[in-house]
Amino acid sequence: MAETTPRREQTGEREFLTLHEFVKLAHIKLSSGAWDYLTGGTETETTLRRNRQAIDSLAFRPRVLKDVSKIDCSGTFFGKPLRIPVLLAPVGSLEVFDEGGAGASAKGAKEFGIGALISSVSQPGLEATAEAARGGRNIFQLYVRGDRAWIDDHIKRAVDAGYEAFCLTVDTAVYSRRERDLGKRTQPRVRDRNTGRAFQSALTWDDVRRIKDKCKIPLILKGIATSEDAETALGCGVDGIHVSNHGGRQLDHGRGSIEALPEIVATVKGRAQIIIDGGFYRGSDVVKAVILGANAVAMGRLYCYALAAAGTAGVVRALEILEDEIYETLGLLGVTSMRELDKSYLHPAAPVREAHVFSAFPLLNLDDKGYSGR
Repeated sequence: MAETTPRREQTGEREFLTLHEFVKLAHIKLSSGAWDYLTGGTETETTLRRNRQAIDSLAFRPRVLKDVSKIDCSGTFFGKPLRIPVLLAPVGSLEVFDEGGAGASAKGAKEFGIGALISSVSQPGLEATAEAARGGRNIFQLYVRGDRAWIDDHIKRAVDAGYEAFCLTVDTAVYSRRERDLGKRTQPRVRDRNTGRAFQSALTWDDVRRIKDKCKIPLILKGIATSEDAETALGCGVDGIHVSNHGGRQLDHGRGSIEALPEIVATVKGRAQIIIDGGFYRGSDVVKAVILGANAVAMGRLYCYALAAAGTAGVVRALEILEDEIYETLGLLGVTSMRELDKSYLHPAAPVREAHVFSAFPLLNLDDKGYSGR
């Protein structure tokens, strides 16, 4: 049957037709140090692999003979629409991938019609990034590197700059050993206490309560991985729970993020918005997370590949392809929107390939400059 749902004009369609093409071009353009920073995890990279393995261990149960001539791929977050239920995850040092840094990626998110979490350790900084994507759905993410006055100043600056929410990362009390970076001598000295990381190490739930009292915009905690911590976060009045293991870059031998999602959804019971990241690269991955109760999927490495490959236009184009994949997945499942999905559309299954950072891209073929996954 011919496509009947109107589609928006696509950017750079002739140059990029699949998501793996962004990965390949990013690999060509980036230095080996930047590439390892983007693709690596901590120590044995077990958590990184489990992120992908957990997603691949879920199979679909489709319905047929449904009228899917019109399909709505949109979602909502904090009551406002998203063109697809996706956010750009906060990534530090985005300027390594494109000179526009966080401003370039946030501009792409705005142009496409989704939100972006802006890392406090990406240039061009809090205010300049907000200005670059003025009118976009920007959320500011903070790594704590100072005292209470320092935190309060960042809250005020985020509100004044028009950020719609404030995100506190809580899974970096200790900085991990990222051995790809260490091997190339690009990771800072872990035991150096002159960087302000001791302030992050000292954070407690009392600080979360105090920040919530100070914060006049919604507060999100990023790095929640258990139902126990989700319940405590709700008790602190948190508005958003970001389920994350830091892309496999912090605690080694953790669960895949999507494995933790059901218990957290069962605990939250709609009392907060739920974001998830960790190994999500394809439209089918997004649909699986929504089925299990996520309000939005935060993608990090995927848009970094696109940013490195083609800047803002690359980010927009990657999101367009992702939207196409979501559209096709929904239609072939026999539903016309995310709202029709429930757990009956998923079933456990054995993965068909070894899990690694590139296993979502089976057609990818990298040269010996990088890890091909074989």
